[in-house]
Amino acid sequence: MNPRWPQTCFCRESKCKNRFRALVYFCSCLLVAGFIFAQDDESLRNRREDMVQTQIAAPRGSGAEGVRDSSVLDSMHKTPRDRFVPAELVPHAYDDRPLPIGYGQTISQPYIVAKMTELLEPKKEHQVLEIGSGSGYQAAVLSPLVAQVYTIEIIEPLGTAARQRLAALGYKNVEVRVGDGYFGWPERAPFDGIIVTAAANHIPPALIEQLKPGGRMVIPVGNPFQTQMLMLITKGSKGPRDLQIRNLMPVAFVPLVGGPRSN
Repeated sequence: MNPRWPQTCFCRESKCKNRFRALVYFCSCLLVAGFIFAQDDESLRNRREDMVQTQIAAPRGSGAEGVRDSSVLDSMHKTPRDRFVPAELVPHAYDDRPLPIGYGQTISQPYIVAKMTELLEPKKEHQVLEIGSGSGYQAAVLSPLVAQVYTIEIIEPLGTAARQRLAALGYKNVEVRVGDGYFGWPERAPFDGIIVTAAANHIPPALIEQLKPGGRMVIPVGNPFQTQMLMLITKGSKGPRDLQIRNLMPVAFVPLVGGPRSN
């Protein structure tokens, strides 16, 4: 009989017990983390629900007209704004305000995102162009409402991050391009709708050219650091000068970067 056998067996048994305890501890940690994340997810869903009801469908005390399009409200319900803001701002993801996303840019106030989307009157067969991808949130809201979203971001790190984020979240009908949105996306034109999420001091002619007859453009127009006007432009059938322009509401957007001076 090997006198060391009992000792060796004891050591092996002890190691097995330690490994088992470590495994149990690890699994417990996973369960606790999963519970915490589930609680966080539920809290964020509740806050998103409250955002849609109190900020968008029936804004409280703002005097703003509520968004009524049920498909837009549904998309705002389902689009996780918390995934489109910096990690440290997730607790504020459903606040009624824009939030910084870096490089001097912001993610727009939820009400403005929903209202601009509603003004486009998106339909399932539409091709829509967005100027100013930012974090990708507006494109994500548009995604389930139209056939294809084309979005342009001039700041390369933001455009690259938006492309990766949208792909990771499963938005398959969104194409992101890094470039100067002032000149639109002629290779993909014409568009049923164009949405501009930065303020220009005039309406870029290329965007009018790339809008289909009967198409709609929503764009803030005005100078930086001043109150701008959100405009709805509907293109007629007689060419670029056949436009119906409506001034809708005062807004404050970051300035549109690019244009003739940047070339």
